[in-house]
Amino acid sequence: MTRKDNPELNQGGAAYAALLKAIRAGHYAPGDRLREVDIAERLSLSRTPIREALRRLEADGIVEHKARIGAVIRQLSHAEVVELYEMRLVLERTASELAAKHAVGAQVDELAALNAQIAACQGDSQRAAAINQQFHEVLYRAGRNRFLLEAARVLNNALLLLGPTTLADEARIETVCHQHDAIIDAIRAGDEAAAGAAAEAHLETSLRHRLAVMRAL
Repeated sequence: MTRKDNPELNQGGAAYAALLKAIRAGHYAPGDRLREVDIAERLSLSRTPIREALRRLEADGIVEHKARIGAVIRQLSHAEVVELYEMRLVLERTASELAAKHAVGAQVDELAALNAQIAACQGDSQRAAAINQQFHEVLYRAGRNRFLLEAARVLNNALLLLGPTTLADEARIETVCHQHDAIIDAIRAGDEAAAGAAAEAHLETSLRHRLAVMRAL
C-alpha cells in the first residue's frame, strides 16, 4: 500500500511537518518532553501518526527517547555546538564562494531585501530569526550545488537544537546585518575569496555569541 492510499501515513507526514514547524517557531525547546497524547490533541490527530512523526524526528537526530520519560527534544552539549558551527562555517563559506561565482542579480537582490527586513525587525526576535533562516537558504540556493544543498538540509535539522535565537537585541541584529552586507557585496562583485572570508567571519562571530548566551543560561 502506498502512502497516498493510507490516510494514517499521510497524517504521519502532516504530523511530522507540523512538529518541525512548531520546533522552528520555538513552541518546543531542547529538553522539552513530547507527549503523544498532548501533541495528538493539539494537532487533532490520532496517536498513530504522532508516533510515526516522532520516529522520523528521532531518525533525524532531533528527538531522543529517555528511560521513564519518553520522547524529548535533544539538547546539544558545548562540544556539539562548537562542532556544529565548525561544520556550518565550512558549508557557508563554500556556499558564499559558489554564490559569488554563480548567483544571478535577482538572487543577490533577494539577499539584500531579506537583510533589510532583518534590520527592520527590532523588538521581534522570532521574526528576525525566521527571515535570517530565509537569507541563508537563498545563499545556499545561489551556490547552485545540489550536494551542498543536501548537506545544508541535514545541518538545518541540527540547528533546530540550538534553542532560543540570539537575535534578541538591537546590537546583535545590527552586527548580523552588517556582516550579511559584507557577504552580499562580495557576491555582487563576484569576489569568491572575499565572499568566503566574510561568511567565515560571520559564523565565527555567531559562535562566540551563541557560547556567550549558553554561559548566561
